[in-house]
Amino acid sequence: MRLLHTSDWHLGRSFHRESLHQAQRDFLDHLVAVVREHRVEAVLVAGDVYDRALPGLEAVALFDDVLHRLADLGVPTVFISGNHDSARRLGVGAGLIERAGIHLRTDPDGCATPVLLADAHGPVAVYGLPYLEPSLTRERFGLDSGGHTEVLRAAMARVRADLAERSAGTRTVVLAHAFVTGGEPSDSERDITVGGVASVPASVFDGVHYAALGHLHGCQTLAPHLRYSGSPLAFSFSEADHRKTMWLVDLAADGSVEAERIDCPQPRPLARIRGRLAELLADERLTVHEDAWVQATLTDPVRPATPMEELRRRFPHTLQLLFEPEPSPGEQRVSYADRVSGRADLEIAEGFVRHVRGGGEPDELEQRWLREAFEAVRLAGEREQELPR
Repeated sequence: MRLLHTSDWHLGRSFHRESLHQAQRDFLDHLVAVVREHRVEAVLVAGDVYDRALPGLEAVALFDDVLHRLADLGVPTVFISGNHDSARRLGVGAGLIERAGIHLRTDPDGCATPVLLADAHGPVAVYGLPYLEPSLTRERFGLDSGGHTEVLRAAMARVRADLAERSAGTRTVVLAHAFVTGGEPSDSERDITVGGVASVPASVFDGVHYAALGHLHGCQTLAPHLRYSGSPLAFSFSEADHRKTMWLVDLAADGSVEAERIDCPQPRPLARIRGRLAELLADERLTVHEDAWVQATLTDPVRPATPMEELRRRFPHTLQLLFEPEPSPGEQRVSYADRVSGRADLEIAEGFVRHVRGGGEPDELEQRWLREAFEAVRLAGEREQELPR
């Protein structure tokens, strides 16, 4: 059986305030074309369909459109909800939509109810495990305590119990949205450590023929049967070196897996450049990045006056500007906490003014404002301490 594994669409998300709406539409066009051209027999979407629990109308319209197109192709599609999705909202109308071959698995109580598919070699049971927030789901699995590992183990125990009742030779596919130990995160995933240790061991999925994972945005293989598709688009500059793809998975008669990466269209390349402003503006080797979305880290000892404006004359799509001044000869780098240790609040504030101004001292009026501000804060603190509790 040929499967297409994708995840983390994050419909409605932007990239440093740049709209990704057209890029997401292009990706969904590409997905439908891949399904058609590669004769895909089932599509697996492992969570984070939307970027937020209350998606905007444009994002909902994209999702609605791709559901209709996949249904028209007659290709079964299984979605699970991720930690960015509202499970209740994504699952609205799931019973009706299922009649069109679109299977929305958003309710933890449905973990052991598979989507049953079949090919010439027999049945394939596809189990969808939505994102399981421990604090919200542990009681539903009969647990008094525990984090991500415990709730996923409990969900998989239900899957194995259901599978034990099915015919011998049934191949098993599981969709899950989790941080599996060994995976490489990027800066654009939302932290899921609340509710327990974030990562879960790969052994949770032992015995499964293929686990289609979502949550981490880099495409990666933890084992032949255990893979992240990653997000189809980059959502942070930490993903500049990612190759954005989907997995085209062939599930053999004996449950073994062969997988091929299918590249996703990208709106622009990402580039991270670093150096003094004058060097970045003159370096001919950077010509290749002039049409890219750019993150620039300036190392000038003194902050330039209008760095973003100057950078955008050469790199018009510069989106992020960072400052990491290079130390002067013999200077040792120390932390900010160490630099201000033992200094008075007013002295620290005046030092901040000098820093952002590139060395200029605060004038008399600014010094008076700073003194008045700190005095007001001190008096407010004293009054609060005098209030009865």
